[in-house]
Amino acid sequence: MKRLIIAVVVLVGVLLAADYASAAAAESVVSRQLRERLDLADDPNVRINGFPFLTQAVRGRYGSIQLTADHLRVGTLDNVQLRGNLRDVTASGLIGSGTPGLRAATVESAVRVGADDLDRMFPQVTPLSFGNIDANGINALITDKDADPALRALDPDSVARISGTMTIDGKKYQPVVVAELQAADGTMRVIPRDVRGSDGDPLPAAVAAQVTQMFTLRISPGPLPFGVTPTTLQVRDGSLELGGEATDLVVGAAPAATTTDS
Repeated sequence: MKRLIIAVVVLVGVLLAADYASAAAAESVVSRQLRERLDLADDPNVRINGFPFLTQAVRGRYGSIQLTADHLRVGTLDNVQLRGNLRDVTASGLIGSGTPGLRAATVESAVRVGADDLDRMFPQVTPLSFGNIDANGINALITDKDADPALRALDPDSVARISGTMTIDGKKYQPVVVAELQAADGTMRVIPRDVRGSDGDPLPAAVAAQVTQMFTLRISPGPLPFGVTPTTLQVRDGSLELGGEATDLVVGAAPAATTTDS
């Protein structure tokens, strides 16, 4: 019995090692394909989700393939990080022989704007800080600071709290701006909805008007990688992130379209 248990443990270990090795090899193939598709300087990081890998490989179908890549140029943005999630993937040639290729039923694409790009967007504000504000924070502005009650209608996921230092008429100010974030028709917009000083008190009207102008942004970076049109703009980890979704993505040699199991 002891020998049998040892044999089973060894067999399981061999199978796991083979599964991980096969997954790593397939991820390398997908990475090279995506590098060519996106015209990247380096291979992106790729992870094929789901376990075990080999059962997915036998069927040629994968639930999710995730990727990240740095230092991409997207339209007017020079240095963004790409995060992608390919879902319901049909693939061939990822292991063994054959020309590699994949087709994803849907692809979620998001690019995180780098600090250099943000500085160019808001050249008169330094240092620049982006943060989130939840529904409680918005409500506190309204109840405690007499902010516009219309702020309650905003989706907190599409609201940013932006702060920084700027000079207006020779005097330094540290305003805090609550801004609505929009992404539509390929255009990203930052629209200030509440402007006040770092102490929470209102700024002089003339100063508030200049701050509003400095923090107002409208930029059209163009399509995201994989031809995705941006539909969301949010604050993520202190930066702006544009995201969207597309369907029927083909990379490399196109395998048969994904079908649903009966």
